[in-house]
Amino acid sequence: MSMAFPEPTSVDAGGLRMEVALAGSGPAVALLHGFPELWWSWRHQIPVLAEAGFSVVAPDMRGFGGTDAPEPIEAYDVLTLAGDVVALMDALGHERFAVVGHDWGANVAWELARSHPERVRAVAGLSVPFAPRAPAPPMAILRRHLGEGFYMVWFQEPGVAEAALEADVRRTLRTQEVWDADWALRDGDDPPRPAFWTEDDEARYVAAFTRTGFRGGLNWYRNVDRNWALTEPVGARRIEQPALFVTGSRDPVRRFMPEQAMDGWVTDLRGTVVIEGAGHWVQQQAPAEVEAALLPFLLEHGRA
Repeated sequence: MSMAFPEPTSVDAGGLRMEVALAGSGPAVALLHGFPELWWSWRHQIPVLAEAGFSVVAPDMRGFGGTDAPEPIEAYDVLTLAGDVVALMDALGHERFAVVGHDWGANVAWELARSHPERVRAVAGLSVPFAPRAPAPPMAILRRHLGEGFYMVWFQEPGVAEAALEADVRRTLRTQEVWDADWALRDGDDPPRPAFWTEDDEARYVAAFTRTGFRGGLNWYRNVDRNWALTEPVGARRIEQPALFVTGSRDPVRRFMPEQAMDGWVTDLRGTVVIEGAGHWVQQQAPAEVEAALLPFLLEHGRA
């Protein structure tokens, strides 16, 4: 792909050095990736949004790529991650902005809208809907209903998932299976490169995660119960900004995080878009369809 935007730059976001791709000018929109991704996951959307008149800010999130990766697990709770985005936008001079997040980045986007409502004009979540506060710490609920083998549960023990994921980074990133204990026991398979990746795309991801490992992103999951405790003060608060939800019809997240959970909690939901045939990596798999959903929403709600 030809680059329609500059190579990323380093920005001091409240003491955290963040690698950020910047493009365009106008009202700001932050694009927040998930796990295991990079700012490059937005490579299709960045030039389209910049061309439409937005100042696009797409960082490598804390623990990923060229952004700092603090060692303590406690450095990766959702309020800290949301605070990184606020500090980044402060450093870039954007008082108010729209935010689009995918996967774990969607969790951060929803939290930004809830905890920093004065900063967020509009919010769009891809693949992961807003989930209201659980009645108890979530990890015990996940263990009880989905078992010890469920990937989020398997991720909890520091070092275990790291060893499995880093044993063969290319295989890890190529697989279409869920990373869990069963997957870790099966080694030696050679999955094909995902159809939505070019050789250059794959090389970027493999080089980045070979260098950093996966600990930063795994630490996000190790804060699930801590997030539950830390967000108690805003747990009854609704998401009141204009909102959009986009997912793929084949996204496995829909099986355990249904979008209906947003009912009554996202009070200005302007639409739920299900892209037929797309899986979890929706903005990479179906970029034109994602942009067709995002652009009208952001043009209407992401400017004022």
